[in-house]
Amino acid sequence: VQLQAFGGGLVQAGGSLRLSCAASGSIFSINNMDWYRQAPGMEREWVATITSGSTTTYAESVKGRFTVSRDNAKNTAYLQMSSLKPEDTAVYYCSAEVVGITRYRIRNVYWGQGTLVTVSS
Repeated sequence: VQLQAFGGGLVQAGGSLRLSCAASGSIFSINNMDWYRQAPGMEREWVATITSGSTTTYAESVKGRFTVSRDNAKNTAYLQMSSLKPEDTAVYYCSAEVVGITRYRIRNVYWGQGTLVTVSS
């Protein structure tokens, strides 16, 4: 199983950007899909989660500005970021709990490689 995050880039403060996280490989289903971010010199922090039933939760710092969604048919999650601030600058990572295709339905958490978002003031 591989997770690929993409869509990062340079944007001005107040602008918007949409990140994607695509899972591929031997996937039976995907439970939670999460977004994290890590700013330079900082610990990685949780940003948002979307469950298999599309229930969403957000960190307080992004609530009302970021929206997480998913397309189960494409095994893909999205993070729509609006009203971006310079403090949103970070490498954004996605993770997913994947249920394997074997009869044991083993669950594993996979991480994407990260995509850089830079917000200029």
